[in-house]
Amino acid sequence: MSGFADVAKKVDGSFKSATSSGGDADSYLSETRFDQCTISPLTLKGIKAAGYEKMTLVQEASLPFILKGKDVLAKAKTGTGKTVAFLLPAIEIVSKLPPVDREQKRLPPINVLVVCPTRELADQAAMEASILLKFHPSIGVQVVIGGTRLALEQKRMQANSCQILVGTPGRLRDHIENTPGFATRLMGVKVLVLDEADRLLDMGFRKDIEKIVAAVPKQRQTLLFSATVPDEVRQICHIAMKRDHEFVNTVEEGSEETHSQVRQMHLVAPLEEHFSILYRILTEHISEDVDYKVIVFCTTAMVTKFVAGLLSELRLNVREIHSRKPQSYRTRVSKEFRESKGLILVSSDVSARGVDYPDVTLVVQVGVPADREQYIHRLGRTGRKGKEGKGILMLAPWEEFFLSSIKDLPITNATKPLVDSDTIQKVERALGHVEMKSKESAYQAWLGYYNSNKNIGRDKNRLVLLANEFSRSMGLDNPPAITKLVLRKMGLSNVPGLRAK
Repeated sequence: MSGFADVAKKVDGSFKSATSSGGDADSYLSETRFDQCTISPLTLKGIKAAGYEKMTLVQEASLPFILKGKDVLAKAKTGTGKTVAFLLPAIEIVSKLPPVDREQKRLPPINVLVVCPTRELADQAAMEASILLKFHPSIGVQVVIGGTRLALEQKRMQANSCQILVGTPGRLRDHIENTPGFATRLMGVKVLVLDEADRLLDMGFRKDIEKIVAAVPKQRQTLLFSATVPDEVRQICHIAMKRDHEFVNTVEEGSEETHSQVRQMHLVAPLEEHFSILYRILTEHISEDVDYKVIVFCTTAMVTKFVAGLLSELRLNVREIHSRKPQSYRTRVSKEFRESKGLILVSSDVSARGVDYPDVTLVVQVGVPADREQYIHRLGRTGRKGKEGKGILMLAPWEEFFLSSIKDLPITNATKPLVDSDTIQKVERALGHVEMKSKESAYQAWLGYYNSNKNIGRDKNRLVLLANEFSRSMGLDNPPAITKLVLRKMGLSNVPGLRAK
């Protein structure tokens, strides 16, 4: 146990932040090994089989308290190993419980409930649990998320063992209200985990969380992980946690909000050049790194679809992920990207927060992000777990206002790549092959997105001129027509330059 027993004494703020320490690839790791910790041999075997030997800082800081059964509020950034920090002790608790008696067989209790803000995060946590449970075959983990049929989940939970349940708040509330016997099963919860608590609240899940907290026993352990601890998170702590809970802080005060290993750059160019420049950025990056793994973030789902279509026509190895795709497709693509190299993922903000894609080498953000936080979350997909990464923000000249909101970050001016006439022709040809329907949807979505941005949407005449500039960048001489109803909803009826249908 050397070094481990004293961890509790030096928790609050004295650790280097996993994300703000130097470029050393192991900088997010502590010196403490998992075999120095009081966990059962089978769980330890699972940890080793998963390839973990040393704990990360958040694991080293929180595990002593969690294993003692304390409620813990842990302030920790994403990509620092917090999923294992709550799953490991949860598995330990379940493994020590007596077998289910005959009366409980019909509605076997759920012992651990993990609440995640997004479907992707829930899938990821469940997958991590399955890996750690390799030598605990009798412990079952299941996931319940929106976008799948409720009846299907009800059947699955009934048919397979489910001591650990991971879910999104809305779907969990759905089961509490509509699945017979579910509320009874929740009376067996020993550990409640709220993951990415700040994000849960940002997304408006407070009412759902309150409902979930009310549905589980008062005598339980509660673990709450959050990258930031604003007042709203403290209020949830007050509702969900014991008064004597431990606060573990692995984020060094005043540490950078973004990973210092990520080289951040911005590039300003006219819209008409964006697609050729994007193509050059990607081809140059691919030629420099055979194990490239790139995420290109776009402003909306339909713009994402269009850009993915264009890059596919340009013969790049591309996958797309956005809210218009069914959940089963998103899960499959997410898994493929996580496990692959030599791939470009074109994404809307559905992938911006929390999802842990290892070894992302480059993040490109095309167009102005919704806000500073969104920029930081997107950038956080690279430079994880001590690895280096690169981020490029591509803006049009009239989007430069956004730079003032991130001027305190270490972002530099990128050199515009040289785009020769062959590249321009190649991109123009590819644009000609992207289907018209995709361009029409992208134009309308683009118009809607920038219309809602107060810096750009205020002047409707200028907004339409810019939208038509975007239309030309897609290779269209005439902007696509939009229905009168949609134009009325956007407050754009009778604005010159728009075509109504």
